[in-house]
Amino acid sequence: MEHGTKHKILLVEDDEVLATVYKQRLELEGFEVQRVDNGEDALQTALEFQPELILLDVMMPKLNGFDVLDILRNTPATHNIHIIMLTALSQPKDAERAKELGADDFLVKSQVVISDVVDRIKHQLSIKD
Repeated sequence: MEHGTKHKILLVEDDEVLATVYKQRLELEGFEVQRVDNGEDALQTALEFQPELILLDVMMPKLNGFDVLDILRNTPATHNIHIIMLTALSQPKDAERAKELGADDFLVKSQVVISDVVDRIKHQLSIKD
């Protein structure tokens, strides 16, 4: 990574309040963040914005996070992007499905605070504090 260039993160989250909190915190951490609120926009923006990492909500209008993940992993231009799934559901089968479809990480919103999410992002991108 060249000095001075920011790591780019695509935030896919349909909850306005949560999205704002995440975006502000990630920008404070020095990331360049784009946010979309549905799966269709996520696919389009992933191609245009070319993020290094996508924070992907599972429950969304139009395409859900699993569908988006599946498409991203099967598209040559996006298959190497780090993807962290975020979900309100803590079903073990969801975590298994995310892993099967190629998610790098799977976080349950109620079980993590935002600093945990930031730590996981830095871990995926091999950023040392």
